[in-house]
Amino acid sequence: MLTTTIIILAVFVAAFAAFVVWDLVKAKKHRERFRVKSTATAYLMLLPAIVLAFLFILLPILYSLGYAFTDYYSLTPDDINFIGFDNFADAFKEIGNKGMLYHAIINTLIFVVGVVPLQIGLALGLALFVNRKKRGVKIFKVCFFAPVVISLSVTAFLWLEILSPAETGLLNSLLGIFGIKSHDWLRDPSTAMLCIIILSAWQGCGYQMLIFLSGLTNIRSELYEAASLDGAGVWSKFIHVTLPGLRSTLVFVIITVFIGACRVMIQPMIMVGYQEHVVTLSYYMYQQGYSFRWVGYSSSIALLMTIVIGTITLLQRRLLRGK
Repeated sequence: MLTTTIIILAVFVAAFAAFVVWDLVKAKKHRERFRVKSTATAYLMLLPAIVLAFLFILLPILYSLGYAFTDYYSLTPDDINFIGFDNFADAFKEIGNKGMLYHAIINTLIFVVGVVPLQIGLALGLALFVNRKKRGVKIFKVCFFAPVVISLSVTAFLWLEILSPAETGLLNSLLGIFGIKSHDWLRDPSTAMLCIIILSAWQGCGYQMLIFLSGLTNIRSELYEAASLDGAGVWSKFIHVTLPGLRSTLVFVIITVFIGACRVMIQPMIMVGYQEHVVTLSYYMYQQGYSFRWVGYSSSIALLMTIVIGTITLLQRRLLRGK
């Protein structure tokens, strides 16, 4: 592993040095006297970030791509054999047999379909609410954004208390006032994923609210004034002025929320555990790689997941982009 890392590092350094030299030669060729110093300074400033990106992003990605075609078992790191596409065949076989991977895919699809429109709708609604010149609006901005800065683990434990199956749980206590019996929300397959979707949308919508808010400030007020003169109502202004003005922002938010939703893992891990009705692809991949030690198989799942998410993201960009 050390030898492979050194070889990859040497190739990366050589490629980076060649790119820097090419840029400097190009600057000298065009007699851009001041660009030579500025270019060298810029690359020196970028070097620490590039080193960190190589160590913690590029290198793990390359190793994961390599391990996906091996039988790497972390307890026997010196016994690694190339097995070709056997890991991928095992993955498709488990899907066909409706094993845990099958449930992980179904649960991830349910989560994505549920949380993406809910979180984006909440974020847009909150952005429209705080995008007003009213006294006290800044307080609402802070309150709406507060869940974002709280650790997702802490938020999950907080909602565990809210959804506690005991009669003293907050939600069950409120329902008990109306004579409704206490319910185990997270152990019930019909409600567990719904609770996780609501938690995730509540926790993350504040960040997208700020992005939508920045997009709303870029829409010229003259457009709303012209729409008012034409007799447009609130809904007409939203459809014909606000949404077209937020088109690029909306595309960015949809893509980022979709990618984040596909990687959900912390919420089901902390709130429920490794159960069929809440396991997701990231959680399944984590269990296979870190709990069961099958790094090669886990890497193959990660590669398949990356290909699928990347393909869907590219399709989203093509379908949602402007003319």
